Amino acid sequence: MMEFYAGLDVSLEATNICAVDGDSNVGREAKLETDPDAIELLLAEWGIHLKRVDLGAFSSSAWLFTALADKGLPVICIETRHAKAALNAILNKTHRNDAEGVTQMMRAGWFRAVLVKSESAQTLRALLVGRKTMRGKMLDMENMIRGLLCPLGLKVGEISVGRFDARVRDLVAGKKELEAIVAPLLDARNAMRLQLAKLYRMVLTAARSDSAGRRMMIGPGVGALVALTFRATIDNPARFKKSTNVGAHFGLTPRRYQSGQADRIGSISKCSDELTRAMPHEAAIAILTRIPKNFKLRLWGLRLARKKGLKRAATAVAVLLHKIGIGGSTSQFGASGKRGRVAAAA
Repeated sequence: MMEFYAGLDVSLEATNICAVDGDSNVGREAKLETDPDAIELLLAEWGIHLKRVDLGAFSSSAWLFTALADKGLPVICIETRHAKAALNAILNKTHRNDAEGVTQMMRAGWFRAVLVKSESAQTLRALLVGRKTMRGKMLDMENMIRGLLCPLGLKVGEISVGRFDARVRDLVAGKKELEAIVAPLLDARNAMRLQLAKLYRMVLTAARSDSAGRRMMIGPGVGALVALTFRATIDNPARFKKSTNVGAHFGLTPRRYQSGQADRIGSISKCSDELTRAMPHEAAIAILTRIPKNFKLRLWGLRLARKKGLKRAATAVAVLLHKIGIGGSTSQFGASGKRGRVAAAA
């Protein structure tokens, strides 16, 4: 029986499907609603033997991938950068042409399958993004209140988060109209602060219940947010054959360009998620600049900083933190007072 390859160009409302045979001949084409049951029924009606079903990575790809895989379809999720590079050769960009293009790319084998994260990893990701967004909105509210008061000569100044409310109320005391304006804004800000605290407690609980998270938190400067961000992004540490691959996966290794006599090494590739790079980088900066205690990882990073600069040294330390998270040795943090917790985390 001839084998076919099916490619899906998916949008929120509709999906274009194209099926080609092993000789790259287009055998079937269709457009239908984006629904796993409808897609399964259409492919069954075609009566063809599918070797692979391609699904590009997008915001809802995890949901659609899981639903189609549960139905027994040989579905894979492909790297979007590869798909974009291949589809750039198409003169007219249409949904129909995109579906055929990714199908031909999959048939030729010029693709890289990407991991579709588990539901638990996606839930952790939702928690982290929700907490970050809530914190940003609370800071936006504080800055907006500062901006309202500044033209009136009322300067809040540098103040701790806990004293912000009292400071603002003291400034507007006796100004009834201004008090009436500022009071609901402060109430909204305080409500967001309470919800932010709830989300952070959920982050702490999730980080403590994860072995990889506990292993990372052994290190000074590494908190629950860093550990949980790593866990939500890695999902399954076993998919990395070597811990040295982690840095490249998260875009923390430098680009390289060779052509003719040119051989240039550039900045880090930044090919993965920004949040995943940012959190360990912040922890690395804390290790190098704010942690007074000396241990192997910090001393190594400080030596590198003297040679290459703080920015590059922090990137290198962040890579090592990722390696520790997938089961690497925790000896970089030194032995004083840590051995018991190292054994417990392992």
